[in-house]
Amino acid sequence: MNPSSPDPVDVPHSEDLSYQAIATVLNSLDALVYVSDMDTYDLIFFNDYGKQFWGKVGQKKCWQVLQKDQDGPCAFCTNPQLVDAEGSPTGPVVWEFQNTANNRWYQCRDQAIRWIDGRLVRMEIATDITDRKEMEQALQEAKTRAETLADTDELTGLNNRRAFFNLSNQVISQARRSGEPVAVIMFDLDHFKQVNDRWGHAAGDTVLRGLAATARRTVRESDIVARLGGEEFAILLPATDLPKARYLAQRLQQAFGNQIFPVTGGKVRCTASFGIAASSGREFTLDDLLRQADKALFRAKEAGRDRVDSRS
Repeated sequence: MNPSSPDPVDVPHSEDLSYQAIATVLNSLDALVYVSDMDTYDLIFFNDYGKQFWGKVGQKKCWQVLQKDQDGPCAFCTNPQLVDAEGSPTGPVVWEFQNTANNRWYQCRDQAIRWIDGRLVRMEIATDITDRKEMEQALQEAKTRAETLADTDELTGLNNRRAFFNLSNQVISQARRSGEPVAVIMFDLDHFKQVNDRWGHAAGDTVLRGLAATARRTVRESDIVARLGGEEFAILLPATDLPKARYLAQRLQQAFGNQIFPVTGGKVRCTASFGIAASSGREFTLDDLLRQADKALFRAKEAGRDRVDSRS
C-alpha cells in the first residue's frame, strides 16, 4: 500500500493489523485479487496488480470497474454458486473468462468468505492466462485446418475420397433407418488424357477446377460432391430417387458441355459421362450404389460418351 496516495477501498476504518497482513499478502500476488460485498457488490479490496491495469477504483462496485458497458451486476456473476440455500459458503468456483474491458483471458477462482469485519464477501483471484489461451486457440485452428486439408481435394476444393466415404456412410445409415431413398451419381470426364497431352497439365487442372466449381454450384447444399481421383467424381444425393438424380445428371451434362475454358494457346471444352444408381428399400450399402453407378457409367462410355445412364 502507498500511504501517500490512499485508495478508499484499501484504507480500513482503523489500523487493523489483520487487514494489513491480508493486504501485504494479496498485494504480492502476480494476479488480480479483489474482494466485494456479496449483497451490494461494493469493492472492499483491490490489490496492487489490479490497479496497474484498472487504475484506482475508489468507491465503486466490481462490475463498474472490471467490466465494460455494464449498468448492473454481470449476468455471468458466480455469486449464486458461492453460497447454498441457507447463504453459507459452498467452496471455490474455478472458471475461465475473457474480460470485456481488456479482452484478456483469466482463470478465476471465486470463493465466498467471511471478511475481517464479519460480513460475507466474494474474493476472486484472477490469473492472466491469455498466452495459454492464444496458444490453445492457435493449436485448435491448426488442427481444424489439418482436418479440413485431410478431407479436401487440394486441386478442386471438393471433398476427397476419404471424406466422401465418411460422409456418405453417415447419410446412408440414417437413410436406412428412415427409409428415405438415396442416389449416387458417378461421372468421368471424356477423353481427359487428350486434354493433358495436347494442352498440358496446367490446362487439365483448369478444366478440373472449372467443372468441379460448376458441379458445386449445381448440387444442393445437402449433397456430397467429391473428386475420387484423377478425372473421376461422385455425388451422393440424400432423399433423392432415380428420376430426380437423372434430372440433376442431365443438368450437369448440359452445363459441362456448354462450358469453354480459355487456356494457353487456345480454348478447351470437355464433356462427361454419367452413371446413376438409387436405393430401393432399406437393405443397401454405399458400395452397392457405387458398384451399380460405376456399371452405368461404363455403359455410358461404351455408348459413345457424353451420356447419362441409369439402367439398373
